Amino acid sequence: MDKKFTKVSLVVEFLKGNLHYFVISIVAALLVTGLDMISPQLIRTTVDSVIGTKEMELPKFVMDIIASIGGVSYLRENIWIIGVLIVIIAILTAIFRYIFNMYNTKGAEALVRTMRDRLFSHIQKLPFSWHMKNQTGDIIQRCTSDVEMIKNFISEQLTSVFRILILISMALSFMYSMNVKLATIAVAFIPFIIAYSLYFHSHIRDAFTKCDENEGVLSTIAQENLTGVRVVRAFGREKFEKDRFEKQNNIYTDAWMHLCKYLSLFWGAGDLFSGLQLMVIVVMGAVFCVRGEMTAGEFIAFISYNTMLTWPVRSLGRMISEMSKAGVSVERLCYIMNSQAEKDKENAVTPEMCGDIEFEHVSFGYGDVPVLKDVSFKIPQGTTFGILGSTGSGKSTLMYLLNRLYDLPVENGRITIGGTDVADMKGEWVRSHIGMVLQEPFLFSRTIAENIGITKKEISLSDIRKAAAIACVDDSVMEFTQGYDTVVGERGVTLSGGQKQRTAIARMLTQRTPIMVFDDSLSAVDAETDAKIRQELHKNLGDSTVILIAHRVTTLMHADCIMVMDKGQIAEIGTHEELMEKNGIYRKIYDMQMTISEEGESNE
Repeated sequence: MDKKFTKVSLVVEFLKGNLHYFVISIVAALLVTGLDMISPQLIRTTVDSVIGTKEMELPKFVMDIIASIGGVSYLRENIWIIGVLIVIIAILTAIFRYIFNMYNTKGAEALVRTMRDRLFSHIQKLPFSWHMKNQTGDIIQRCTSDVEMIKNFISEQLTSVFRILILISMALSFMYSMNVKLATIAVAFIPFIIAYSLYFHSHIRDAFTKCDENEGVLSTIAQENLTGVRVVRAFGREKFEKDRFEKQNNIYTDAWMHLCKYLSLFWGAGDLFSGLQLMVIVVMGAVFCVRGEMTAGEFIAFISYNTMLTWPVRSLGRMISEMSKAGVSVERLCYIMNSQAEKDKENAVTPEMCGDIEFEHVSFGYGDVPVLKDVSFKIPQGTTFGILGSTGSGKSTLMYLLNRLYDLPVENGRITIGGTDVADMKGEWVRSHIGMVLQEPFLFSRTIAENIGITKKEISLSDIRKAAAIACVDDSVMEFTQGYDTVVGERGVTLSGGQKQRTAIARMLTQRTPIMVFDDSLSAVDAETDAKIRQELHKNLGDSTVILIAHRVTTLMHADCIMVMDKGQIAEIGTHEELMEKNGIYRKIYDMQMTISEEGESNE
């Protein structure tokens, strides 16, 4: 069983290999805190015991050092020594703060790299059905904004927690050692700060969750419009899409305004309590000094420690606020990491992918929608098999199941190749031996040569051109100024629909797979080019089993066997001649298409 991550265990998993950066930064932060504690004591001692006459109250080893250089009288005459000490402490503080910032930044960026690598690697292993259920824009948003949110929380908040706790405990210790009453007054404000922080915690969390979800929707709209810009322009839908984007953007903005309202109240309350505390400390400290319960040096040092105390206490409140947002982001990444990766059976096999392909009583549906109903047929090895049917009849689903893009439940039948169930094979093995060209082929924003040769680590230009020639696209490519070095643009926008389909066919042909599937992949080419491509495929495919899915009868009529699908079931099966004699669905489609074709020719 795959490991299921909780929010804490996922963060720990991401920190593996990067934890030492944060450990070093935490140690440096603690050293900075210790040095910050020394300066107020130096000032207090200087004011009260060096400039003033109060007896020094310092640790024995410090008193021994002072005695060795000539005692208090020597310091009084050479007060610059204390100034030098303060400068040295400031320099050391700056050095350790630099170490903290450097290693904290290294750790943060290494953490981001680890998170993105792990997420991308896991997403690549998730099944096709998962990708169909989750919007691309939302996935991208989780892998960018949510990753940044977690990085910021760990590097800016979580690494400071040890420093904050040490700072609070040391500051309170020094404050109580100087004046118990005034220290108690300072501490009395802390529960109020923690209380309102906890109050705002749930509100900020809920508000940020809404913001995060709406950002995912906004990213999806933007991504769809950028990739489908040609469709938007072609149908004059610019205003509609602009209004749609603005509507979602307003929802997203309103969500952030709602969140900012809570954040403003949160930080405003923090400023109010901090200001009140400082005012009370200054007033009461002045009263205690007048009464003689505190010295001037102690009062100065107390104010310094109280200032140090205010920042970490408020930071704890901010940490609670940021933890709310980071918790939402971790939860969204948990959804991805806990999604079941595609995996093979324990003893998955890698058989020879030869032999007949057989579908035995296959039934399948997407959720509650049935698509295939008890379908059984056989495709003899080395033959060309045609599949004809209306949209939604289950033609493509048959090939998705054959290629294991969707796994067929055990109780829903069997699909075998050479007698071996594809469910018992390794998924990667199946896909590397079944070439597929889809109706809407995807081309990467790279050169034509890279798009065609992407199936192999190393491939020569001559092999690329040979595959392109079979797909009848070589001549078109050579007409481009840069030939095969032409960059096709995002999603292949540089090429026409027919050129994209033929490029995708050439890409599949470089695999030289024993089984080749053409899923309506000639729909965007004219009838003459269609015939030419089929002729070239017939001459060059050798013993490969070819499956042709098409709406055009002329594409299928020369196949060894043709199957007609209707509403998820096999309506007819046989050769072109046999189906014509049956006078069924196939004959009606043939007559209709031939009539349309003849009318078009006569009009010309």
